[in-house]
Amino acid sequence: MTAGEGTQAVLRVEGLAVARGGVAVLDNLSFALGPGEALILRGPNGAGKTSLLRVLAGLARPLSGRVEMPPESAAYASHADGIKAALSVRENLRFWADLYVQPWAEGVLDDFDLRGLAHRPAATLSAGQSRRLGLARLGVIGRPILLLDEPTVSLDAASVARFAGWLREAHLAKGGLAVIATHVPLGLDAPELDLSHHRAEPTAVGQGSDAAFL
Repeated sequence: MTAGEGTQAVLRVEGLAVARGGVAVLDNLSFALGPGEALILRGPNGAGKTSLLRVLAGLARPLSGRVEMPPESAAYASHADGIKAALSVRENLRFWADLYVQPWAEGVLDDFDLRGLAHRPAATLSAGQSRRLGLARLGVIGRPILLLDEPTVSLDAASVARFAGWLREAHLAKGGLAVIATHVPLGLDAPELDLSHHRAEPTAVGQGSDAAFL
């Protein structure tokens, strides 16, 4: 099963305020996503894109407002590839499928152009190959809501296009959702949210989850 297949997850955000390092950075955020929908987060460095994704994933608590989604429905993928160097490419993906009690989907190797690398130890991969393997985990864990922080870092143009195609055809088209912080055009038919329009007054503030952290 792909990450979105067979699900009807919904993500709702209402009146959200977000802090970073004990200082408020975002305020008055509200949006909702249903099956097959994506949202692109825009804004300059420091605008709060990562901070927002961490709150959505449950890694940080909001200052106010609320986030609603089904339990155990989200996966958060940051800049880290999260691969085990001693395992082969295929073994890495099988590890993640087993961890989330998902059937092994051999086609994920083709989806992310990893077929020719399947038996290679992850320690021998280039930065771009490692990134493709890191993203391929999204195709085996069965989570319908993807929270993606600059997912195309280290990818060349062909790999960006391949990932965008997987996101459209194997995730969104089958009922998945995605919130994506990216500076790279992915060719998705998705609205954009410019976080610079939700900048909070930088007031100092005082500062748990079932998301999958990838």
